[in-house]
Amino acid sequence: MEQELVVPGRGGEPTSGEASWPGHPVVLAAGGVALVLAPQVEGLPEVLHWGADLGPLDVAELDQFRLVRERGVSSSALDEPWPFTLAPGEGDGWAGAPGLLLERDGGPFRPRWHVDGFSVTSTDVTVTAWSAGVALEIDLGLDAHGVLRVRQRVRNEGSTPVRVAIADTVLPLDDRATELLDFTGRWTRERVPQRRPRTQGTLVRESRRGRTGHDSPTLLVAGTPGFGDRHGELWAAHLAWSGDARYRVDDLPEGRVAIGVGELLRPGEVELAAGETFETPDGVFAWSDRGLDGLSARLHASLRDRPHHPVSPRPVVLNTWEAVYYDHDLATLRRLADIAADIGVERFVLDDGWFHGRRDDRAGLGDWVVDEAVWPDGLHPLVDHVRGLGLQFGLWVEPEMVNLDSDLARAHPDWLLTPDADRARTMRHQHVLDLALPEVREHLLKHLSALLDEYDIAYLKWDQNRDLLEATHLGRAGVDAQVRALYDLLDTLRARYPALEIESCASGGARVDLGILERTDRVWASDSNDPLERSRLQRWTELLLPPELIGSHVGPAHSHTSGRHADLGFRIATTLFASPGLEWDLTTCGPDELDALTAWIDFYRRVRPTLHTGELVHATPTDGGALLTGAVAPDRAHALYRLSRTDSGDRAVPPPLRLPGLDPTRRYRVRVVDELPAPRLLDVRPPAWISAGTVVATGRVLAEAGLAAPLLAPANALVLELTAVDGGA
Repeated sequence: MEQELVVPGRGGEPTSGEASWPGHPVVLAAGGVALVLAPQVEGLPEVLHWGADLGPLDVAELDQFRLVRERGVSSSALDEPWPFTLAPGEGDGWAGAPGLLLERDGGPFRPRWHVDGFSVTSTDVTVTAWSAGVALEIDLGLDAHGVLRVRQRVRNEGSTPVRVAIADTVLPLDDRATELLDFTGRWTRERVPQRRPRTQGTLVRESRRGRTGHDSPTLLVAGTPGFGDRHGELWAAHLAWSGDARYRVDDLPEGRVAIGVGELLRPGEVELAAGETFETPDGVFAWSDRGLDGLSARLHASLRDRPHHPVSPRPVVLNTWEAVYYDHDLATLRRLADIAADIGVERFVLDDGWFHGRRDDRAGLGDWVVDEAVWPDGLHPLVDHVRGLGLQFGLWVEPEMVNLDSDLARAHPDWLLTPDADRARTMRHQHVLDLALPEVREHLLKHLSALLDEYDIAYLKWDQNRDLLEATHLGRAGVDAQVRALYDLLDTLRARYPALEIESCASGGARVDLGILERTDRVWASDSNDPLERSRLQRWTELLLPPELIGSHVGPAHSHTSGRHADLGFRIATTLFASPGLEWDLTTCGPDELDALTAWIDFYRRVRPTLHTGELVHATPTDGGALLTGAVAPDRAHALYRLSRTDSGDRAVPPPLRLPGLDPTRRYRVRVVDELPAPRLLDVRPPAWISAGTVVATGRVLAEAGLAAPLLAPANALVLELTAVDGGA
């Protein structure tokens, strides 16, 4: 519903008689969240509130709200109250890092914004403004789940080039949010949480890796003291972008606090000639009054509402990497596919090693043609065999990269994204192709299309195995152009092959963000299949993404990344709450292992509607060393919970196991999932309900009083299935 449409002219005088200017404050409200903006006589709109819905407010009440929120003036300060605008800067009185910093004629550009458009509906705002030959447009959209997306566009309408130095999206942060959470990590140990108190000054987390990074902040969360899985009020920000990024919190002595995200731009990276426009990635903002799970519930529901969100059942995948590595032998791969089909696998993915000259990681990247020395008849014998078994076929590619030992690099050394290939540092013995060159994108599109046209390929595992260092495009810093070119390549490929699914992999989990997920259907969260590492990193990946977007595979007993051994039951249970698969040479499995895998896949296929449409819930048992993850169906008639023990707890008899998220008025039958290998229990006698096989209790009892918990051995997991036995209130 239209609230108000105000369209003043360039001189600041209204050209529409629909409302006077500057007008009244306006509210975007949806999903229990509200954003209140107040137009100003001069300058961009002021942000009066972002957080809990304030309820219905009429025009008079909104005017009073603006009055209520107007700040006083302190000693040794500006003479008049100053606003927190949609792009705060020094001209507004803001002494923190600017939201928007432009340069012109070799010096700073100091805008005095004149708003010439302010279009408002109940859930969207578009603000257009100009200043001395520069136009600014800001779009704000609040979806049905209370997730806010903000995008800015800067256009040079003058004759002199304009440089964009900073273009962050910054919102005011409630002063009660005194504790911060973000993430760091490394290869095979992504998304490690780190918490700290909010202190005065500007806290900035920067990623300068040219991709999202294993150490990406992922989400910057600010909350009330001690917030946790199910309690606390939170404000969070994420940048939907797959390149360099800034995450920041500004806390000024004047009592102004802000949270923001933006693309990190290198000096001179974005220079706008006359008529050119720079568009920022989306800043994604979410608020919760139900702790971290409330935050996830909003983000997951928002993602699931996307028109391109995968809705078909997420297939069980077999990836060949840890089974054969580079040793591609048709008979072995056929045998692997036979066993996979027998146990219920639905998608077979041929990983690295199939293309020209690729016997190790030192050669071949860039030459995306099937290696005739290994595959004299092409991939047809394998693809036909896999498809004949009823499985989908997938293929690994790494189009952004090139080895110097390749026909492509020898023919086109000028296609590399580096000023000096001979001196540039390599990573996995590879360099980066400059995708911003149209001829490079055309080359890649031609070769990828040739593969997709010749073979029945349903899925590409799209890898990217290195950071971008000294990325240079046409003599200028090149990360921004590279990421936009990657997006263009993916968009073009998806438009050409709309049924194709793509997985984003980047040395494992180094490109997990909502920018890449606008163009892909799954992320590979980590190269680690060690279930102990996976238990932790999946829990925090789940803060942003629902399980159906997170790839997780059962590997062999001995993890090739950590060297740790783990029982099959723990490996299976860890993979269950995800988009699951296997990364294992199944030809080495015994009959008992294959039977266990078959039972697990059958169970997963039965319960995946709950796993991939339900609300994800978490709890941290008070004895330490354990994680509880649950998925509760939308109608709350069915639920699954996994209790994983990563370390021995500090109690001989664990505390009760409380199961959140259920309908408190309904009665549920609880059972231990015996389709999975039984976990090892250290109790002399386990709790009575486990020995009985099932127990029935109300959702309120299970959430508030809980079940007596068994003493799980470390590196074990207990999976429970709950089914409602009545209709509830």
